[in-house]
Amino acid sequence: MKGKTRLVVLVVGAIAAVALGLRAVGPIREYRARAAILDAIQPVTLRNCTLARVGSANDGGYLMCPNLIENPGAAYSYGVGANDEWGCSISTRYRIPVHQYDCYDPARPACGTGEFVFHNECVATRRELLDSYTFDTLANQIASNGDRGKRLIVKIDVEGAEWDALLATPDEVLERIDQMPIELHLPKGDFGADRATFLAVLERLTRHFYVVNLHFNNNTCSSQAAPLPGWVFQVLLVNKRIGIVDLAKGTPAPSPLNAPDAPGKPECQL
Repeated sequence: MKGKTRLVVLVVGAIAAVALGLRAVGPIREYRARAAILDAIQPVTLRNCTLARVGSANDGGYLMCPNLIENPGAAYSYGVGANDEWGCSISTRYRIPVHQYDCYDPARPACGTGEFVFHNECVATRRELLDSYTFDTLANQIASNGDRGKRLIVKIDVEGAEWDALLATPDEVLERIDQMPIELHLPKGDFGADRATFLAVLERLTRHFYVVNLHFNNNTCSSQAAPLPGWVFQVLLVNKRIGIVDLAKGTPAPSPLNAPDAPGKPECQL
């Protein structure tokens, strides 16, 4: 009996050890995924870019390289809400229409010095109607406005829907976008099957674009996101056909033009 008891104890102990090991695998895998994301979004310095803030002083403002914007055909603003100072600034400066897309927020921002064209749609992976909301792809929306083949400026802030939508966007559409300020949203905690999507999207984007600026939304700072300082971040993407990397300089320091999304709260710290 003593031998059987000892065997049972050993088996139970082995099962417990395996269970502990499996529980440890998940956090390690998530940490490695976040580390890979942080590595993919490290910005570079462009010799020919002069950064400037476009849009709001805080949330809704994005750093761009205005001196690299030449003869854009149209601009697209995804995720609008009650305020689109970014879109108004772009339309006013470059005398182009800004196509706004938001199917959830009924607000219709105005721009007295520019042209807004509002579309009651959201961006997604395919054309469909869900619970009375209309969705379509980035490629379809650009084509339906007659902007296929034009040089474009695109801003995206769609609360997490950006990952699948960008993954479904053809390379030829991405190639037409000169600059794309975008806010990327990660789910708090376990990424699950989305882990592969996040990394695939970043791999595709960095094939076409340079990451020129990185700023974390200070509403989402969390030590649980380590080595990322927060779950949500904004990047400026500049197409590789117009940006010239300064190979003599490494990763640039955070630009002083960045500003907290939530005034009064401390910025996220790496």
